[in-house]
Amino acid sequence: MSRLTLSICWLCLSLVWSDVAWADPLLVDISNGQLRGRDRGDYYSYESIPYAEPPIGSLRLEAPQPYKRQWSEVFDATKPPEFCLQSSLFLHGEIIGNEDCLTVSVYRPKNASRSSFPVMAYIHGGAFMFGGVMEYGHELIMTAGNFIMVKISYRLGPLGFLSAGDADLPGNFGLKDQRLALQWIKENIASFGGEPKNVMLMGHSAGGASVHYQQLHGGLEGMVKVAVSLSGSALCPWATQSDERQKAFKLGHVLECNVNGTSLELKRCLQSKDPRDIVGAVKHFMVFGYVPVAPFGPVVEAADTVEPFLTQQPAEAMKSGEYSQIPWLLSYTLEEGGFNAALFLEKSDEDDKELIEVLNMRWNELAPDLLFYRHTINNTEDLNRYSQELKYQYLGDRNFSFDSYLDLQRMFSDILFKNPIQRTLELTRSQRKSPFYCYAYDNPPDFGVGHWLSGRTDVFLAPYMKICVRMSKSYLKISYKCF
Repeated sequence: MSRLTLSICWLCLSLVWSDVAWADPLLVDISNGQLRGRDRGDYYSYESIPYAEPPIGSLRLEAPQPYKRQWSEVFDATKPPEFCLQSSLFLHGEIIGNEDCLTVSVYRPKNASRSSFPVMAYIHGGAFMFGGVMEYGHELIMTAGNFIMVKISYRLGPLGFLSAGDADLPGNFGLKDQRLALQWIKENIASFGGEPKNVMLMGHSAGGASVHYQQLHGGLEGMVKVAVSLSGSALCPWATQSDERQKAFKLGHVLECNVNGTSLELKRCLQSKDPRDIVGAVKHFMVFGYVPVAPFGPVVEAADTVEPFLTQQPAEAMKSGEYSQIPWLLSYTLEEGGFNAALFLEKSDEDDKELIEVLNMRWNELAPDLLFYRHTINNTEDLNRYSQELKYQYLGDRNFSFDSYLDLQRMFSDILFKNPIQRTLELTRSQRKSPFYCYAYDNPPDFGVGHWLSGRTDVFLAPYMKICVRMSKSYLKISYKCF
């Protein structure tokens, strides 16, 4: 066959394929069959697409299994994504969502000037306990028309992170869900017009820590081109659990499982329980309000775990340098602690005083759970001493009161976010071979989640703080005193 004939055939095939592909942009063919999305005006949406088998029954508390089913009919991708089953912080512990929730939702802009798009894969936040993809908007991003966005749903709370610290119940199922979703994106995103070799992985809060964990796990090269962590890294004290076995068997006791048995027996028992009861048991781990906000989360897995996600403490994994070396942007907000501290601006029903005054009597009791260091100090005397040292560092000789609230908020900001993220920066600089960037965000809102959690609109929770930003090698150096 002559070159001219081949060229004509290729042109004809290209025209045919183009007509087929774009005759109805709502129909997309992927490995499981054909799906139908929805026209949203400025963009197309393809939502609630399964990437894993439903993690129910015998698949509960197990690593996710790839979704292999073949659709005999067109899959309906117009249904909005659901929350993964959770005890909702924002609904005061109400149980919401569905256990069968391992889906991705794809949003493609309408932009006639592009034949393909770079991709943002997004992992939502929520302290590994709550939240969902529907809480993070995409409409304005789609209006810009520059890239495809893929939102990842993953298991949360005890269903996503319960661990007995051994190979039978290793934990980290939520992180493994995220990795399987990334593999789905690599294999299928081209069908939506996405560029599989041009994927940015981004996450906020627990999602930002997840982005870091995905790098520490390794194997991202060829799957993700660049990474962005907003307000979270794996070194944040709330991002790694250290007393996982005790919590697992306590949950088993609450649900009347045989806690004198093995972790395998515990898992089998929990697989037979109502998942809403498992999630509802989270209330037994709260010591005050929604404290601790993250009783279940990522853990260091036993070395004999089959295909473990993480077998070293995050800091040790960073020091080894044996993780995915891709460009990474890390950030935090100067008043991050407003989310955690806002609870103490609520007013008591008894005397109409702010709850912050409770800390004057219960600081030693609550501080280790508020700031996630209870299991890092061995004895009560040292624990109490450290708690008092923290109080003096931020408040001096003053009591906890409405007037000292901003100092409490600063304490939360430093310990839970700023300090560990700066530690991440230090460790990254010593081992990283790829570009790394960091910035501090200082644009306080007039109204934020702290106002909602505290029930207060008469308090400005994020005062402006003047900062200087200086470029130093490959990162931004933050100085709080400007001269």
